[in-house]
Amino acid sequence: MRICVVGDELATGVGDARALGWTGRVVARTHFSRPAMLFTLAVPGETSTQLGARWETETAARFGPDSEVENRLVVALGRHDVASGLTVARSRLNLANILDVADANRTAAFVVGPPPGTPAEGERIAELSDAFADVASRRRVPYVDTYTPLAQHEQWLADMAQGGGVYPGQAGYGLMAWLVLHTGWHAWLGLPQDEVA
Repeated sequence: MRICVVGDELATGVGDARALGWTGRVVARTHFSRPAMLFTLAVPGETSTQLGARWETETAARFGPDSEVENRLVVALGRHDVASGLTVARSRLNLANILDVADANRTAAFVVGPPPGTPAEGERIAELSDAFADVASRRRVPYVDTYTPLAQHEQWLADMAQGGGVYPGQAGYGLMAWLVLHTGWHAWLGLPQDEVA
């Protein structure tokens, strides 16, 4: 199995002293039946428009070309659409295009939504997360809402405050990993649910 994670710097765990981020923590807690390769393909400050323009080329070089290899795509959406002023309609379309191309390529997709950022962006990130969730749901693609459960979570807020309000630290990435692991990750990989602790 080859899993490509595409997204912005949050996919790489910027701000995590252990340098694991949520992706490293999720993989560490996943017991694959056969060896798996995970590639994190992140671009700092990237919007969903920029992600849509590059993901297919970058994953093609890492995905297996033959039927012996299972290719999987994780779309890790950040908060830069809000900061760059993209409309929600444009963000929706960008994700829809990514998921439709992945489906046409017979690549199973999994979407992780944007986590909370600064309080000033809260309402717009919430709206963006809801829009992304709707796009994924319409395509029957698993979606992890990281915004709603973390927006008022004391540990998340404390972690963000320590990081200057931009990036979480170890605790915050741990919370994101927990949400991913408990929102269909194992089922999407075809692994037993009891692997999650």
